[in-house]
Amino acid sequence: MNRRFMNRICATLLVCASVLMAGSARATDEAPDALIKRLSTDILDNIKADKTLQAGDVSRIVALVDTRIMPNVNFRRMTASAVGPAWRQATPEQQKRLQDEFKALLVRTYAGALTQVSDHVIVVKPMRASPEDKEVVVRSEVQGRGDPIQLDYRLEKTPGEGAGWKIYNLNVLGVWLVETYRSQFAQEINAKGLNGLITTLSERNKANAKKV
Repeated sequence: MNRRFMNRICATLLVCASVLMAGSARATDEAPDALIKRLSTDILDNIKADKTLQAGDVSRIVALVDTRIMPNVNFRRMTASAVGPAWRQATPEQQKRLQDEFKALLVRTYAGALTQVSDHVIVVKPMRASPEDKEVVVRSEVQGRGDPIQLDYRLEKTPGEGAGWKIYNLNVLGVWLVETYRSQFAQEINAKGLNGLITTLSERNKANAKKV
């Protein structure tokens, strides 16, 4: 892949990160497509105006994730789905380590994309869903230089009145993030077990931290 294409991928990943980092009390009152649209627009605008985020300030990104990601993402479900059947055999401590390392992996990946922001905008497509649906797909496009880039979200309606919607998977250019990591993680688990996967993720995160 050429450099221009990779830059477009980085910009798309940034939009993913932007939505994941955004939190709002209004989320409980919004339809899922309206939620995605507002969060994407608001956070992209904020990042464009914040030079520390554009520069990839990892500590600032981590702080945003720790304080604002959890209200909007079912990260436990995302991690469990990525780990696959082995998740059920993991101890509580292993599950915690997997969630921590998986989150760190995504944060470090997105940190490297922050410098790619220019004049990108997100366009949310009309959603096909019924009022009683508990899970939906919100489809969108990232528009800027070059061809539009597909960016979709899977969201679930959380239990309880007014609990809102939570993201549990992302699709970039036709590839769902959780399924991509599940294939990679399965290879590690088959070869080294759960502790081996945790070690591999930890080592990758340490290596990524030195690059940012």
